[in-house]
Amino acid sequence: MAYNSIILRVEMNHSLLHFGDVAAAIGQAGGDIISIDVIRPGQEHSVRDITVDVTENGESLVVESLEKMDGLRLVNVSDRTFLAHLGGKISVQPTMAIRNRDDLSRVYTPGVARVSMAIHESPDKAYSLTIKRNTVAVVSDGTAVLGLGDVGPYAAAPVMEGKAMLFKQLAGVDAFPICLDTKDTEEIIRTIKAIAPIFGGINLEDIASPRCFEIEKRLEEELEIPVFHDDQHGTAIVVIAGILNALKVAGKRIDQVRVVVNGIGAAGVSICKMLLAAGVRRLVPVDRDGAIVRGGSYEHPMWQWLAEQPQVEAEPGKLSDVIRGADIFIGVSRGNVLSAEDVASMAPDRIVFAMANPNPEINPEVAMPLVKVFATGRSDYPNQINNVLVFPGVFRGALDCRARRINEPMKLAAARAIASVVTENELNEHYIIPSIFNEQVVAKVRHAVVETAILTGVARRTPPDFR
Repeated sequence: MAYNSIILRVEMNHSLLHFGDVAAAIGQAGGDIISIDVIRPGQEHSVRDITVDVTENGESLVVESLEKMDGLRLVNVSDRTFLAHLGGKISVQPTMAIRNRDDLSRVYTPGVARVSMAIHESPDKAYSLTIKRNTVAVVSDGTAVLGLGDVGPYAAAPVMEGKAMLFKQLAGVDAFPICLDTKDTEEIIRTIKAIAPIFGGINLEDIASPRCFEIEKRLEEELEIPVFHDDQHGTAIVVIAGILNALKVAGKRIDQVRVVVNGIGAAGVSICKMLLAAGVRRLVPVDRDGAIVRGGSYEHPMWQWLAEQPQVEAEPGKLSDVIRGADIFIGVSRGNVLSAEDVASMAPDRIVFAMANPNPEINPEVAMPLVKVFATGRSDYPNQINNVLVFPGVFRGALDCRARRINEPMKLAAARAIASVVTENELNEHYIIPSIFNEQVVAKVRHAVVETAILTGVARRTPPDFR
């Protein structure tokens, strides 16, 4: 169950009620008091801030309960999540202070002209003499934000800011949100190409399918810096990492299992491609109209690509038909499309990744007793499949070796690196994927990405620890 945290500022008349009465009212309304701060003490009246965890729809019940109390005035209700966003969540800070004219002459005119000319004569020096070496653009058009859909570039900004925070905190990468007020594919491509000189990499985010495929493909071809659509590849990488460890728990081999992937959008296509690269020989991609079958004809270019792969099965059918006998179900679709009967029809020691948010493809309480390993995209159940495990380390590695692109071998290496963080002694059905705060994740992913970039010839620099 999802919870929100609110701060209630209350003024109490002590002749009419005690704080214990207030606490009891909050508890009866379903709130959980986390902390109490006295703002203004007094014998007759006092003002306190009460931090309360409430269910997603529970705030109104708590507020109504307090408003009915004699001797209490509800001064203000603040949502801590909104408070955390006031003024935005990131800022730009200089790496040195400008304290005098000498400092000014070196960082700006006239001294900066020498640096500009050095870069003009040798453009690669931009990597050593500007922020390019450590800066990523987080670019969105706001058309596929979280589970909210097309909310536009302004509403996408808080998500992109949050991503920039994670880049910096987890991997030391400077990232900046770029929210574009256009849905035109060509205009998006032109704009990103135009701003690319200052960035060392481009992280595409929350761009709707199928437009995201064309944008990423064109930018990969036309830019000399890595372009990575995280909704596709970040999700796919962490899914494969989880699957690799889930198969160990279930005692199965990746080349012997039958896998059903439900929801063949941006993430679903990338998951299917990585499953094939990882060695899956029996794959059933399923979308709203049923299975995408080998030999079929489809308008969607990536669906057509799947239909041409020999590992994709040829039998048509709805999800409830094709899931029978499957070893693995991976859902990146919508809530409640999978029933208990569907899961029960799968092969023994079955693995279910139900990752639709906020409502998984099947209720976790219903599914967990029926499966060997269960994972979701949510933080309130074990085995959260979260792409925060991916993009910081992937870009840290790509920037450190100045990779031209992030290719398929680098993605698969990143998945294996994430899986390796969970040791054999730690691995069990409730722990197949490491925490996003595990410090080994970024280090191992970065090492795997750099190593594979060098081996596949896309690295333009060998970091000192690889020499």
